[in-house]
Amino acid sequence: MSRSLRVLGIDPGLTRCGIGVVDVSPDRTASLVHVGVVRSAVSDPIEKRLATIAAGIRSVLAAHGPHVVAVERVFAQNNRHSVMGTAQASGIALLLAAEHGIPAATHTPSEVKAAITGYGSADKLQVQTMVARVLRLEALPQPADAADALALALCHAWRGGPATPATSGALTPAQKAWRDAEKRQAPPAARVARTKVRTGA
Repeated sequence: MSRSLRVLGIDPGLTRCGIGVVDVSPDRTASLVHVGVVRSAVSDPIEKRLATIAAGIRSVLAAHGPHVVAVERVFAQNNRHSVMGTAQASGIALLLAAEHGIPAATHTPSEVKAAITGYGSADKLQVQTMVARVLRLEALPQPADAADALALALCHAWRGGPATPATSGALTPAQKAWRDAEKRQAPPAARVARTKVRTGA
């Protein structure tokens, strides 16, 4: 029997660090293992905030034993204070993966959105909706940081994990989810996003 890939996705942040663990089978189907958010107090000194984030990630690593860690790649933003905190939390996540002997990878937000929704400029609600459909959740994962962490984990498994590649002409997981959503009369926002992908708008 083929072994599932367990991926820990981390949406780095100092105030809220999204954590999501999924199991992805060789046929690319996925199931939820864990989802949550590690929070640190804004009033705490930076070293204590980073220690809080590290403790939360260590706890998940110990409890769920992922095979790989996927972290959102830090990119330039107008808010330097915000990007600095994100970069620091990202560094903590990558360091802990190395300490546990677990391979790690980074993915940009647009890569994640494209993998999950088929549209690199999808909004937060579209990502949450697609993550819920793929993982067969009864409700949208909350907050958005948690949904982003799950999306990162799924993106890595579909793009770089040992899941079975789509054969020529086959639908990707995102495309299958869109197709199923349309059959159930998907919300207008979903149909508009898909139209943009097809037309290149």
